Amino acid sequence: MPTPVREVVKCFDYMAAHLKKSSRFTKEPTEPPAPLIGALLRVPLEEVHRRIIERLHERGFNDVGPAHLNVFQYPGPQGRRPSEITAHARVSKQALHYLLNEIERLGYIERRPDPDDARSKRIVLTKRGEAARQTIRDAVGDVEREWSQRLGVRRFATLKSLLREVYDAVAASDGDDRD
Repeated sequence: MPTPVREVVKCFDYMAAHLKKSSRFTKEPTEPPAPLIGALLRVPLEEVHRRIIERLHERGFNDVGPAHLNVFQYPGPQGRRPSEITAHARVSKQALHYLLNEIERLGYIERRPDPDDARSKRIVLTKRGEAARQTIRDAVGDVEREWSQRLGVRRFATLKSLLREVYDAVAASDGDDRD
């Protein structure tokens, strides 16, 4: 008499040999579809962020990480209320509050009373914050020059122009003044 384990193994072998593959995941790998606009925008943005962080660290701003770019992103925090930065960065109030506390502690910003509203504060870049902002702009400028050389000046200008149209349309539909 066969052992029960052998019978179970025979049963599984039979089932595996006679069952059709039920999932597209078990088929041979195929080429992925062409990237959609999200990936076409995300991958270059990730490269820009990588280059910004690399340049900041090269220039001694080793305490700035990718999350801090939410505060420093165009047009920057200078003179803005935290609520304006929150809306622009599309992060929660709690997340932005944490980031502002952190970069204030690191010496990049100060919070000063809002001359138009005693209940509110305005963000002001310190000398260190202004130096970091300029380093960020320099890094992005270098990326733009490299991509302009790669694509050609005319094609890169077209790319920027088209992206600006999308940027303006999105900002207008959101009611968000991103400039």
